[in-house]
Amino acid sequence: MKRCMIIDDSSIIRKVVNRILGSQDTVVVEASNGTDALAMCAAQMPDTIIVDCVLPDMASSDFIRDVKALPSGKNVRILISILEFDIGTIMRAKRAGANGYMFKPFNRAQLVERFRELQEAA
Repeated sequence: MKRCMIIDDSSIIRKVVNRILGSQDTVVVEASNGTDALAMCAAQMPDTIIVDCVLPDMASSDFIRDVKALPSGKNVRILISILEFDIGTIMRAKRAGANGYMFKPFNRAQLVERFRELQEAA
């Protein structure tokens, strides 16, 4: 079974992702900030991470770089979620190791498709 982490300070977004991906034979774990998420990744790295581009405690690109630096972080697939197109944010995340991005708000079909694409690319 695949394991996905959603990192967003919005409990509503986390619950939506959990509900959608949880119905796709995926274990979903949640974090509301980068610090907690890093600790969780160090303990058990998920297969995929969906991270809000604006974290309350650190830059998302720093989070991505820190995850990729963990011994088990090399192969994790990372998707950033953004509210509006910002090429600077997208490029910083990509340079840090993100595999793609997705606009919020997203619907069920968009999330499932982006998640599937990341899994197939692994």
